[in-house]
Amino acid sequence: MISITTPSFEIRGLNGREEGVALLRNIEYYGRVSHDAQDKQTDTSWEKFLKTWVVEHGDWSITEHEKVTVLATMDRGISHEWVRHRIGSYTQESTRFVNYTKAGRQAMFVRPPLAKAASVLVWEAAMAYAEESYKSLITLGEPPQIARSVFPTALKTTIATTFNLRNWRHFLLMRTCREAHPQIKELCIPLLGAFQQRIPLLYDDIVPEEPQRVAAAKAR
Repeated sequence: MISITTPSFEIRGLNGREEGVALLRNIEYYGRVSHDAQDKQTDTSWEKFLKTWVVEHGDWSITEHEKVTVLATMDRGISHEWVRHRIGSYTQESTRFVNYTKAGRQAMFVRPPLAKAASVLVWEAAMAYAEESYKSLITLGEPPQIARSVFPTALKTTIATTFNLRNWRHFLLMRTCREAHPQIKELCIPLLGAFQQRIPLLYDDIVPEEPQRVAAAKAR
């Protein structure tokens, strides 16, 4: 019996709007350095400052001063698209080092949005065969980094991703648009909603399922 999991994410250290506003206050402070105006900052000036200089004037470079780390679970095929984004740091669950025959290390799979019940049966049979093949190779003495070759891209993986706030904007614009892969949208559309709730202003204009040409034309 194969083990199936669903995509999920955790935004580390950013539990609510208060933490998000703290990041924006820092960005305001760094942005004021150019005019030697740090002393003009108040507890509430961040909103007007960011609306004026970032959203309206387009100085997104100052949003690179703060970062957010997301811990996300997905299938390995989607992770290949996820890590194509530049200017970020990634640490991914390694099939070289994890032995999925050990206690507590069972292989898990992410089921794609299959349209037919018959397709689900075919897919589950393929996952079960892959897992048994992996176990057989381990039993025969092959190391995990060799045995892993029989696993499909549907194998679950966990990846820690750290981007600055500007790069998260580009990522969410591209990975929530209409043309993005259905499985990455399954993960990234809720992720966008979480960013919009916790970090004001910077992501408010991103609309899920917009055409890519519309999303790509937005400031980033």
